[in-house]
Amino acid sequence: MVVIGIESTAHTFGIGIVKNGKILANVRDMYTTKTGGIIPMESAKHHKKIAEKVYKQALEEAGVEEEQIEVVAFSNAPGLAPCLLEGMKFAKKLCKKLNVPIVGVNHCIAHLEIGRTTGARDPVMLYVSGANTQIIAYEAGKYRIFGETLDLGVGNFIDTVARFMGLGFPGGPKIEKLAINGKYFELPYTVKGMDIALAGIQTKIKQLLETKKAGEKDLAYSMQETVFAMLIEVAERALAHTGKKELLLGGGVACNSRLVEMAKIMCRERGCKLFIPSRDLLVDNGAMIAFLGGIMFKSDVKHDFDKIDIKPRERTDEVGVSWK
Repeated sequence: MVVIGIESTAHTFGIGIVKNGKILANVRDMYTTKTGGIIPMESAKHHKKIAEKVYKQALEEAGVEEEQIEVVAFSNAPGLAPCLLEGMKFAKKLCKKLNVPIVGVNHCIAHLEIGRTTGARDPVMLYVSGANTQIIAYEAGKYRIFGETLDLGVGNFIDTVARFMGLGFPGGPKIEKLAINGKYFELPYTVKGMDIALAGIQTKIKQLLETKKAGEKDLAYSMQETVFAMLIEVAERALAHTGKKELLLGGGVACNSRLVEMAKIMCRERGCKLFIPSRDLLVDNGAMIAFLGGIMFKSDVKHDFDKIDIKPRERTDEVGVSWK
């Protein structure tokens, strides 16, 4: 079975093609800015403009004809509404053209399910992306959120700090590079049970930058050390609570080498296994949408073409997981 997956939740428009669980293509194009962050309407315009080009590139990379596509999957939740709409419009256009069924996929759960490609079987996932920061694990028919951010997603938080420093968007890779030569400067450490909060740290960093009481390199380093330690703490607590022995990293922030290093240390000390998908599967991508869409379709999860819609605020634990 050949499944095409369309990702358009935020800044990335991606198309992946999967055949019988094997990824054949994973093409993406990202909306970026030199100053400021994501402007949803502008990002949506970007998606509309490049959709056909990305689609053709994916077909070419996969070596398949569009007539071979049997299912169209798309990310219908959660995300920025204008961006999600563009993805749904393109998905519905393909469905009509090819006369194939449509499957709506929760973006967060796709990040988790693509972990199967690493060999992870029953992990706790530390999901760290732009708008989402959650500790997720499967329990009793759903993916449960055991901990999360109380305010800002860690990726958006890092991008905002990068914006304070005039680094542009996306800021994560630039912050990571800047942090290499930094020294530690104490910042607020806010863990509340299984949850974290980042707004206070963001405000403190802004104040320190404005008053020039700390340099950009030191703040970049200190921010990573503080926030990533918070994330690893709540992930370890979830492992202890659930009794699971696998930690899976997901989301674009998991590309950060320092976060990976901290996760490795914690897992080694706990006697747990760490699983990390390849970078092209950590960032937002269409392959994970196609991968989960195929699993859902095979387990008889089908959606009505006329009734399917976007769900910008759908939470991970609102989705019934009937395919496990």
